[in-house]
Amino acid sequence: MADLGLPPEQVEEYKAAFAKYDREQTGTIATKDLGLVLREMGVTMGLTEIRPMVKEADPDGTGKMDFEDFAMVVVKFILESDEDMTEQLREAFRLYDKGNQGYIVVQDLKEILRAVDDKMSDHDLDGMIKEIDQDGSGTVDFDGKKSNHWRVL
Repeated sequence: MADLGLPPEQVEEYKAAFAKYDREQTGTIATKDLGLVLREMGVTMGLTEIRPMVKEADPDGTGKMDFEDFAMVVVKFILESDEDMTEQLREAFRLYDKGNQGYIVVQDLKEILRAVDDKMSDHDLDGMIKEIDQDGSGTVDFDGKKSNHWRVL
């Protein structure tokens, strides 16, 4: 299997979700079950988003995909989602950095994160903020212009 560049525990999580739909233990799942497996992993997508993923994982149209194909599709989706979120955060950061000082206050970052992911719990949000603002300065910079602030990128 190709190296997915993921922590082993994440690969195990993917394998567990995949195994639930590999009912006959053939090492494959039906491509029509991709949406169900993704939902099992907490990813909700519509058919228009899933179809291109299925075509990529099953270019021959066999109706089956093995774990490696499945994992590659999921990793690609996650990377694209991360890129989209980073761009949304960058744009939101620009809007909140009203003085163009290169940083925003932590409270504004909380508003940005909530706008990007309204399902994020207060506990998760506070944990992220604590990790981001390690020095307790109450400010965050996005592009590393100020060395005493956390870098998102």
